[in-house]
Amino acid sequence: MSRVLNFSAGPSMLPEVVLNRAKDEFLNWQNSGQSVMEMSHRSKTFLSIAQKLESSLRSVMSIPDNYKVLFLQGGASAQFAMIPMNLLQGKQTACYINSGAWSKKAISEAKKYCTVKVSASGEDGGFCTVPSIEQWQIDHEAAYLHYTSNETINGVEFPFVPEVGLPLVADMSSNILSRTLDVSKFGLIYAGSQKNMGPAGVTVVIVRDDLLDAQNEAIPSVFSYAQQAANGSMLNTPATYNWYLLGLMLEWLEDLGGVSAIEKINITKADKLYQAVDGSTLFQNNIDVTYRSRMNVPFVLSDPDLLPEFLQKASENGMVELKGHRSVGGVRASIYNAMPEKGVDKLIQFMKEFERTH
Repeated sequence: MSRVLNFSAGPSMLPEVVLNRAKDEFLNWQNSGQSVMEMSHRSKTFLSIAQKLESSLRSVMSIPDNYKVLFLQGGASAQFAMIPMNLLQGKQTACYINSGAWSKKAISEAKKYCTVKVSASGEDGGFCTVPSIEQWQIDHEAAYLHYTSNETINGVEFPFVPEVGLPLVADMSSNILSRTLDVSKFGLIYAGSQKNMGPAGVTVVIVRDDLLDAQNEAIPSVFSYAQQAANGSMLNTPATYNWYLLGLMLEWLEDLGGVSAIEKINITKADKLYQAVDGSTLFQNNIDVTYRSRMNVPFVLSDPDLLPEFLQKASENGMVELKGHRSVGGVRASIYNAMPEKGVDKLIQFMKEFERTH
C-alpha cells in the first residue's frame, strides 16, 4: 500500500527520508550494536545525540547564548501550568491574549495560579481575527504576556511578534520552525513536537536566562525550569527515541536550507490552497485574511450535507484526517513542514473535481 497524505492537525506526517533513516538505524545505531531506543540516557552514546539535538536547534533557530533549551514532557498542556508556576516570580498578575481554543485552555490553567488579565480576545467574533494591538489592554505590572502564535482549530495565526514591554511568552506548538523569527524578542517559547518537529512526546521550551533567576523553591523539581536546565532536561528519564527523531527532523530541515527555505515553501502551499478555496463557490473560509494560518487551513462546504462524501472520497484517494475539529466542523487541512507541495496540489485537484461533479 502506498503512503497516504496525512492532513492531521497532529501528530502530523513525517518526511519519508526521516522515516527511512530511522528504519535503517533502528536496530544498530551507527555501529553501536544497539537501538537508540535501548540506550541509557546517561551513556556517552546517547549524550552525544542529545548534544547534537540541542546544537542543531540552536543553529536552526539562531537561539542566543543567554537562553536555555529544554526538552520536556507533558505537551504544551503541561506548560499551561508550568509557565505561571515558574514565571510569576512573586507577581500576582499575567496578561493573556485569547485567540482561540488553546489560548482559552492556557488562560483557564493560569487562573489557578494568578489573576489573569485578558488583554485582548477574538471570542466575540468567533475567533476569526485578533483585535488590533492598539486595542490591547496591557497591565504593565504583570509578570508576562502570553499568546498562542497559531491556533490550529480556527486557523488563526499571528503575522507579527507583539512587543508590549513585558516578557513575551509564546505557545508555538503548531508553527515553530515554519517561519523565521527573532528569538531574542521572547522571554519564553514552548512547543509540542508533534506538528513540525517530530513525533509526539517531547515539549521544547526555550527560556531566557534572567527568567530563571528567582525560582520559587516550592515548585516540584521536575516542573522547575531552573532545575531542568541545571540537569540537562534529565531529572527524569527523557523520551530518548523521540529526542533522536527530533534530531533527524532538524537535519532534514537544515538540508532543505533551514527555516527561511521552508518558510518560502509554506507560503506557496498556503497561498495555493487559499486561492482554491476563495475561487470556489462550494468551499468557504471566513478567517480574516490578515490572520489566516499557513499551517491549518479550515473551510466549510456551502452544502454541509456533502461533507461526509467529501471526506470519504478524499480518503479513498489517499488524503486522510481532513475532518475539521468537532467544535467547528467542516474540513481542516493541516499543511505543516513535512506536507509536500505536491500533496497540497493533489488536494486542490480533488477539491476542483469534487466541486465540478456536485
